Amino acid sequence: MLLTKHVPLQSLCKLLEKFQLELVLLEESAEIRGTFWGEPEAGLVQNKVYARPDTPIQSLLHESCHAICVDGKRRENLHTDAGGRTAVEENAVCYLQILLADEIPEMGKQRMLSDMDDWGYSFRLGSAKKWFEEDAEDAKEWLMRYGLIDKNEIVQFILRK
Repeated sequence: MLLTKHVPLQSLCKLLEKFQLELVLLEESAEIRGTFWGEPEAGLVQNKVYARPDTPIQSLLHESCHAICVDGKRRENLHTDAGGRTAVEENAVCYLQILLADEIPEMGKQRMLSDMDDWGYSFRLGSAKKWFEEDAEDAKEWLMRYGLIDKNEIVQFILRK
């Protein structure tokens, strides 16, 4: 599992800043504010993503993608639970985190897919890779509908309105 401490902090901050998000890196033993799954998983409060050196990158990107995918009204009140209204929104969050993995050279798409499986994501086709390649059309369409990716799966680096 690739952890935050394995990636240059500046590259993580720069990626999140493209979405008007702020990475708050905490000390290894610090309590993570806004964590849904418990430590060391990333936390989310409004536009801030909280992580420690032992936070998995997949978790950091997943919570960041929740902040990207919620509408502006929900983003103002984000705290711990993004409150996804539908399964397709949760799928869109997963799809976007896979696309964004290529923005982190140490991670990349294939490592993200493997780390998602290792973490315990469950998809009906049995793996994140099979889901992404064969069963994620609804997630891709959702992301395109809100302008977060284009038809070529290029991330647009904007927040959902």
